[in-house]
Amino acid sequence: MDPSHPPEPEPWLRGTLTDVPAIPRAVLHALELAKEDLLHWCGALTDAELNARPAGIAPVAFQVRHIARSLDRLLTYAEGNQLSSDQLAQIKAELDLPAKREELFAELDGALRKSAERIRALDVTRLNEPRAVGKKKLPTTLGGLLVHVADHTQRHVGQAITTSKIVSAQRG
Repeated sequence: MDPSHPPEPEPWLRGTLTDVPAIPRAVLHALELAKEDLLHWCGALTDAELNARPAGIAPVAFQVRHIARSLDRLLTYAEGNQLSSDQLAQIKAELDLPAKREELFAELDGALRKSAERIRALDVTRLNEPRAVGKKKLPTTLGGLLVHVADHTQRHVGQAITTSKIVSAQRG
């Protein structure tokens, strides 16, 4: 970062996506921020650093993979569907090592792009409509799932950034 230039405002303060209703716009802005933060803090890590597990914690690669794949799962529920066997199988593979940087960030980019399309396609007049999550069919709403897409993504971005800082500090 150049200290002579103030950082750009976060996506929600840029006046963008004004064609999108408030709730999905907030979610889309959260996903934009997630991408920016992950690229800024984790984008320059090597394959080995992305897969490092300092003190046994989950690696950055897991956090990025989990964000990408959980977006698909959460939006499947938001769309009123249950998970496919492929989606369930992917859960078990999220911690698999090793991850390659280019493949990992390509998966993230694709997931964010596709998620934005899916979010834009949701009917915002149905935010209070019930939805069921998981095998136990736990109750929520379309609006609840959209909010969770944003907060869950940001939670894992924070974990990725923290792990990235630890790994970067161990370089030399």
